[in-house]
Amino acid sequence: MIADTDLHTNRAKKSNAADYQPPAPMRFAGFVLRSLFLIVMTVLTARVASPQSETFRSVLETPGDLIRVLLGFAVCAWCVINLFILPKDPGAFRSWFYMGIALLPLSLLCTFVVW
Repeated sequence: MIADTDLHTNRAKKSNAADYQPPAPMRFAGFVLRSLFLIVMTVLTARVASPQSETFRSVLETPGDLIRVLLGFAVCAWCVINLFILPKDPGAFRSWFYMGIALLPLSLLCTFVVW
């Protein structure tokens, strides 16, 4: 009788959604899609935040260019830092797998249009 109760308790603990580990190929694909998305967003941000003038020396002449470059640098730095910080939640790779399938082509298209 005690063994049956323990067995049901163990099953209930194992079926907890927080303990879900996605399969290894899905984790790898989520990792790759997340990394590619962050790289593409960094490139897109760097392109959009580049100064309208010819050189970086002339950024100081117009405050709009200076603010754009500083904000762009901050966003690019944030993306690069997050590229090296992996999610701690095992289900995050599953989420990045599904989101990456939709977001990566969209971000590539935006980068192509902006360039």
